[in-house]
Amino acid sequence: MRTFVSAVAVIVGLLLAAVAIPAMWVDRNIVQEDGFVSLAAPLGKDTVFQERLASAAVATLDAGGQVPEPVKSLVQPILDKAAKSLTSLPGYPAAWEETLRKSHRLNFADSGSGGQTGERPTALTLDVAPLVGLLAKQISDATQVPLQAPGQALITIGQPSQRDVIERVSLYAPTGYALAAGAAVAFGIGFITARRRWAVLVGTGIGALILSAVWKLCADAAAGLATGLASGNQVADLFKNEFIAASSERFGQWILVAVITGVLLLVAGVLTRVLTGRRPA
Repeated sequence: MRTFVSAVAVIVGLLLAAVAIPAMWVDRNIVQEDGFVSLAAPLGKDTVFQERLASAAVATLDAGGQVPEPVKSLVQPILDKAAKSLTSLPGYPAAWEETLRKSHRLNFADSGSGGQTGERPTALTLDVAPLVGLLAKQISDATQVPLQAPGQALITIGQPSQRDVIERVSLYAPTGYALAAGAAVAFGIGFITARRRWAVLVGTGIGALILSAVWKLCADAAAGLATGLASGNQVADLFKNEFIAASSERFGQWILVAVITGVLLLVAGVLTRVLTGRRPA
């Protein structure tokens, strides 16, 4: 009976962990604002993405009709130059971080608003208003032409169906911590009630290695599926592809920890078995 209870507890613990670890990762790296900013911040250093993003910011500023026609021919070369040197401007790192924070609040916050209308966008959206504001300031300083940056400058980076998925994920991801606690309790019960505790260590270690392989396969499949969905917007596709690559790399670090943990448990179980020897019947 003790062996049966122990085996069931270990299996339950592995099943809970299978869901808890990815959920916790999503909550910490995507749902939580600081984690999202930390994950996406390096994207602003990608040369190709920088150029596309700067062009989009310039287009947003120019589309507002704020540049007077009489001086448009004078401002345009300055506008183009400012776009090319956007990432070298002193305020760029702060503007990029604020872009990510505004975009995260727009897409994830329960009470997030879509601007003055109070409506939220129906698709995943990147708000580049801080970058547009940085450009407007540089051009105003250089030309003495007053330019007012818009409150929002939105670039669609996903479909409405993907936004629905994000909203469901942001709702359920925090439950990963409770599931992880349940998994820990289950593993504890399995270890305490076991007749052969070395077997629990070995079984848990093997289970962790299997889960690591499953997580890797699922992560690669999800990344491939998401990468294959083109939006037709170059900035959006670049952001999406780079973000997916960064997410895969960071989740891979968690998988590596799970692999190491599984190997350590397996080795600990084998050593325990060798050192204690067989128990008499």
